[in-house]
Amino acid sequence: MKVAFHNLFTHFVFTTQNRLPLIAENRRIRIEKYFTGIVNNHDSKLYAIYANPEHVHLLISRSARISEEAIASVIADSSERFINENQLCLEKFAWQQSASAFSVSKAHVDNVCKYILNQPEHHKKVTFAEEYDSFIKHYQKGLRWQ
Repeated sequence: MKVAFHNLFTHFVFTTQNRLPLIAENRRIRIEKYFTGIVNNHDSKLYAIYANPEHVHLLISRSARISEEAIASVIADSSERFINENQLCLEKFAWQQSASAFSVSKAHVDNVCKYILNQPEHHKKVTFAEEYDSFIKHYQKGLRWQ
C-alpha cells in the first residue's frame, strides 16, 4: 500500500569508533553537507545537523519508503567512505557499529533543532557520555515491556 502522508521525524546520533574526536572543526561543514546530500537523495528532509568531534546529531523527516535502520546504514557507510576517500581525518575514520535513533513528534521538532544547532554551547556544560545517558533514560522512561 502506498502511504500518501507521513510524519516520521527521527533524531539520529552517530558516534565515531571508540568515541575518538576525529571530526575537526575545519572539516565539519563539508561533512555536514555530505550528510545533507545523502538524506536528500533518499527522499527525506534534513532539519538540523551538527558534527561534533566524536559524534553527529541530525534530525530528519524520513521517507516512509525507508526504515530508520536502512537510512542509518546508508548514511554511515556512505559518509565513512567519503571521509576516508577525501582524507578528512588524520587517521582512518570509522563509525561505531550502531547508531541511535529517537522518534520525535512534530510538536518537538523546533526544540530538537535548537538543541542540535546549539551543540557547541551544550557540550561546554555536558559531556557526550552524560548527554547520551540522559537520552537513554528519557526515552526509556515510561516503557514497561519487561
